[in-house]
Amino acid sequence: MSHKVRILLVDDHAVVRQGFKLILNQQPDMEVVGEAGNGEDAVRLAVQLNPSLVIMDIAMPKVNGVEATRRIIESRPDCRILILSMHKDAVYVRETLRAGAKGYLLKDSIDQDLLRAIRSVATGDGFLSPEVSGTVLEEYQQTKDPFDQLTAREREVFQLLAEGKVAKEIATELDISIYTVDAHRGRIMKKLGLHSSTEIVRFAMRKGLIQ
Repeated sequence: MSHKVRILLVDDHAVVRQGFKLILNQQPDMEVVGEAGNGEDAVRLAVQLNPSLVIMDIAMPKVNGVEATRRIIESRPDCRILILSMHKDAVYVRETLRAGAKGYLLKDSIDQDLLRAIRSVATGDGFLSPEVSGTVLEEYQQTKDPFDQLTAREREVFQLLAEGKVAKEIATELDISIYTVDAHRGRIMKKLGLHSSTEIVRFAMRKGLIQ
């Protein structure tokens, strides 16, 4: 590659980011241009720094990796995202690919596959850890998910509801009225076919949005 791959590292553990940074900055075709410890900062820095590739963890505070991926792709469609996760479950892979990620690397296979995965995703190819089923790509493309019907704001409200926040807390956090929160909640329940707060939590857990 004639140009260096400009990389944004996103992981809530500073020691993990430091380790990656050491490895990546030693590569002649790679350069770490920024770091983020949560999904919210990741979205902001992706817009600000315009990296060519984001290495994204899934389980993070504030905004999880799946939602951060979705938001980055919405604002920077040409940015490529490589997910790093310890989860082998197909549901995590499906959700991240559906959100726009181009690669999914398991944390226990980082040593041999990290550089290969970065170069593959940076050049426009996809990358899945060998342990992750190859049928996942076909499966996610064929499956229609009601969650995709939610607007960006509805996804924000859904995430906060799933985390156990009440309407007043959500209204404060998103700077909207309680009435608006209730209206969003009603639309979310209808679109997803849910009927209670417990069902919202279960739905979010199945999708890997909360643990």
